[in-house]
Amino acid sequence: MQEILGLVRRCVEDYDMIQSGDTVAVGVSGGKDSLLTLTALARLSRFYPKPFRVVAMTIEAGTPGMSFDGVADYCHALGVEYIRVSVPIYELLERREKNPCSLCAKLRRGALSTAMNEHGIRKIALGHHYDDAVETVLMSLIFEGRLGCFQPVTYLSRTDVTQIRPLLYVKERQVVNAAKRLELPIVENPCPANGETRRQEIKELIVSLEGRYPDLKQKIFGAMQRYPLYGWGVGGEDK
Repeated sequence: MQEILGLVRRCVEDYDMIQSGDTVAVGVSGGKDSLLTLTALARLSRFYPKPFRVVAMTIEAGTPGMSFDGVADYCHALGVEYIRVSVPIYELLERREKNPCSLCAKLRRGALSTAMNEHGIRKIALGHHYDDAVETVLMSLIFEGRLGCFQPVTYLSRTDVTQIRPLLYVKERQVVNAAKRLELPIVENPCPANGETRRQEIKELIVSLEGRYPDLKQKIFGAMQRYPLYGWGVGGEDK
């Protein structure tokens, strides 16, 4: 965890993610990525030179079999406020046959934005990590014919919300190992589309290539910063 905290702090500083007095919400889906983001920021807030507050926020969609009570207990142990927002998304999706994933994502984003506005929160931390960034670049290239990726820091002018991704220097294997060692209260997602996506195809492609090119992900990630992709230049170096 100390290694992960060091990587998170470096990422936060490289991209000036957090300012003094910020309240940072962590969007907690119940997965390992968001729970580790919450853990890291909660610990970082105890000693970071720019004082900031962390709150956890979950959109409860009413999916059968998903309980966030364990997450609530974990937030209490961390000393973090936990905001739970119930929205009948599952019920709405049952009536929808076409593009349920797109509608689900849209409803979740809307509910999250509304909850943040109600609590006066303008910054949210998302759980995208190192491997997510590499996969997104390859997805953009292979499926869309362009070079693109989400940014470490994104300001959404329409909602006046800033998204930050402090886990970007942390690799997926580190997330998996930390989740096990910390015994994070992971909430399994029963959605039938979970794991059956284009992203999973890219994951499998990378695994097949890494046998011949073991430093593949490192080179792609480094290229994103050196090129740099918009928003990825360290120290303000952007194109």
